[in-house]
Order: sequence, then structure tokens, then C-alpha cells
Amino acid sequence: MAEEIYQLSATEISSRLAAGKLTSRAVVEALIARYHQLNKKIGAFTSLDEKDVLDQADASDTRRKTGKVLSPLDGIPVAIKENIAVKGQPLTCSSKMLANLVSPYDAHVVEALKSAGAIIYGRLNMDEFAMGSSTENSAIQKTFNPWDLTCIPGGSSGGSAASLASGLVPLALGSDTGGSIRQPASHCGIVGMKPTYGLVSRFGLVAFASSLDQIGPMARTVADCELLLKVLATPDARDMTCFDSTQRKQLPVAPEKSLRIGIPKGLLGKGVGAEVAAATQAAIDFYKSKGATIVEVDLPSSDLAVPTYYVVATAEASSNLARYDGVRYGHRSANAKTPIEMMTNSRSEGFGPEVKRRILLGTFVLSAGYADAYYVRALRARSKIRAEHLAALEKVDMILSPTVPTPAFKVGEKVSDPLQLYLEDIFTIPANLAGLPAVSVPCGKSGHLPVGFHLVGAPLSEHKLFAAAQLFESAHSFANQQPTL
Repeated sequence: MAEEIYQLSATEISSRLAAGKLTSRAVVEALIARYHQLNKKIGAFTSLDEKDVLDQADASDTRRKTGKVLSPLDGIPVAIKENIAVKGQPLTCSSKMLANLVSPYDAHVVEALKSAGAIIYGRLNMDEFAMGSSTENSAIQKTFNPWDLTCIPGGSSGGSAASLASGLVPLALGSDTGGSIRQPASHCGIVGMKPTYGLVSRFGLVAFASSLDQIGPMARTVADCELLLKVLATPDARDMTCFDSTQRKQLPVAPEKSLRIGIPKGLLGKGVGAEVAAATQAAIDFYKSKGATIVEVDLPSSDLAVPTYYVVATAEASSNLARYDGVRYGHRSANAKTPIEMMTNSRSEGFGPEVKRRILLGTFVLSAGYADAYYVRALRARSKIRAEHLAALEKVDMILSPTVPTPAFKVGEKVSDPLQLYLEDIFTIPANLAGLPAVSVPCGKSGHLPVGFHLVGAPLSEHKLFAAAQLFESAHSFANQQPTL
């Protein structure tokens, strides 16, 4: 049994735990063994407290014996991205700036998982401060794609996606500011959901761009992803943007025969790889075969999404990261004689190249004489993008596209060309700008590398997106495929 546990979905583990065919300790022991076997190759985890996770497993088994199971997630490991606070564990954001920081508190989502009896299982690598699309920007280590160790896993939640694809853990949390859950999900052949902005509390998530950031679930199957989101999506007064209990009514799920799917004009044109385009078209044809109506939708401002995002996100990043000055916490340079030198040197030594680049961009677009030309215009473009998506979603249930234009690229291939990396998120960014829910679902291969398609829905239509994703997944074998390692 031990050698098979890593292949089980969270739903299957939950069922076997409930039937007494498996113990939480057995699950954790099998995953620890796999961690020792594979993590050095893949670089998904930055740390794992083995005694702590075994103690959590034993506590879950004790609850189960006494009939005090807390939820279907009780006893199931959930790995946590390095920018989400877990009390007593590192909170480094994979940056030298926070290399020695240990979190003094739990994020709201971690509190929710603990209340559900889930096992908080280790810390996952990421691009520094969630800024990147390849997990090559981590100051701790690189993470590699389990399907091809010469390729990137995507980012910034690359550790989360790689850990799932390689069977190191059944469930993981990521964060998504411009595609950081969905893009690595596509590259690693797993399912990733960015919820409606405000559905999941951001309390305890280290801020990158506060009006765009969202914590979301990542898993190998749609059912697992939905199971995890149900635990995460609870009200929290500590996050002023988080919906209260009266604002959380999910939109009803449409019958599959009446499903209306929007396809943006010119969707599979320039920039989309041939095999990605073919896999996306096959997904469209599948829904058509199930009775769905395919409708062309016009989103003329989508071409503005990438430049709009890199003005808004960098502006917010420059504001949020101003707190890392070497005074209160974080890295403090030993090579300084004055307070100004100390702040300058601390930031120069603590931040990596991509974080510095985005801080400089954000500071520039907010500077006197340039704010109206860049930041204010970007906010107008953002409003237009949101309005166009909401108008389209009044006519259709969801909008379908590729998740990423191309499959995972080679490690180091785009390091010297940040613009090419930024274009990785061309299909995912609009959902963040508009605050809409979106999910990436595996739909095929480009050679030996996975690719996914992307569904975007109206606010609070997560159940509708999951139902459509489940319809596709249940008719295909992608959820059962795992790389050979």
C-alpha cells in the first residue's frame, strides 16, 4: 500500500480514512519517504518538519478513533506556499530579505485548514515575493518540472504545482496575482483555481499587489480542488476586502445541455503554439459534443491586459515592499554607516533582480509627472477590461481559452528576456484585473509536456466552473496521468 499512497487523490484518501482502510500516519509516512526520494531532484519544498507532520497525523488518527472527525479533510496533508503565514514556520517568500523570518501567527486559510483537521505539510518554493512565471527567481533554490527536469514548472506557485504533479502531496495552496496558480497548473498538468477576489481572505498572505492577490487551491483533480476551496472560502473580518456571509451566494450551476461557452475573437491566433491550440480546440469540440452552445465574444481591451497589469501590479508592489527597509524586520545590511546607506544596502542585498525591476517600474509609474500618464490610465484600462468581461459573461456562462500560449520552456531559456516571461500570463491576467474566478484544467500534451485550458466565470461562479471542469475531466484521462520519476 505504501508505494501507492502518493498516487491517491485527496478524495480517495478521505474515503479510505473514513472506511478504516488507511491511517493518516501511513499517508504521511509514505509521503515523507517520497519527499526524501524526489525533493532534491525537483526542489518543490523548501522545508518540511517531519516530527510536526507526524504528530498532526497521530492527532487526526486519535480523533477518528474517538468519532471526532472534523471534516473530509481531516488527516490529509496540505502543503503551503512560502508566502502564506504558518505559525512557527519560515515565512521567507523565497527571498534573502526575509531569510530568517519565522511567522508569529497563522494566515486565515491556515486557521481554516487546522479547524478542518488538515495536516499543514511543509513550505513550498516560489518566485521571490511571487514575482515571476518560472520559479527561477527564488533566492533559495530552483524548482523543476516533474514531467521534464530540464524545464520550468511555471510560477510563481511552481513549488505547489511541482509537488502535486510528482506525488509529493495530494493538496497545496498557491497564490495568484496575474496567473501564479493557473500558469504552473497548466505546465505541470494539475488543476488550479483562482477564486473571485474577496472570496478567500488574504489575511496572512504576504502582499505583492493587494488589489490582485488571491489565495487559491491546487490539486490533481477537480473534485479535490473544490473540496479544498470549500474549507478556504470563509468570512474573515481581518481582511476588509473579504466577503461577509451575506455576500457569498454562489451562482447556480447550468445543466450541461444549456451551457453557453464564450470563445474570444482571434483566440488561437498569433503566439499560441500549434499543439496548445489543437488541445484547446479539442476541449471546445468536446463541450460542443455535450450540447454546449459555443458563442464568439468580443473582448477588445484584452490586448491591454499585460501592460495594464505591469503598471498596476508594480505600482502596488513598490508601495507594499517599501516596508522592507532594514529597520523593523527583514535583512539589515552590516555594510552601512548612515541610516540612508543602511536602507539602500539592505534592499540592494535583500532583493533579487526581478523584485528590484518591479519596484523600480512601480516607483516610476507613481512618480510626480508620470502617475497620470501611466497609473491613472492603467486604472481606466482595468475598469474597461472588467466591464467588457462582465458584459460578455451576461451572455455566456464562462469564457474558454488556453491557460498559457506554449508549454513549459527550458530552465534559463527566458531569464535574459523578462518581456517574454511577462507574456506567459497573457490569458490569465484579465481574470485578476477583473476580479473574476478562473480555473486551469489539464487538456492534453505538447510532446511530453502537459497543457491546460482556462475557464473564466462571473463573480461567485466557482461551482459553475468546477462543474464544467468536472464534465471535461470525467471524460478524459489527464487527471490520472503522472510523470515517471
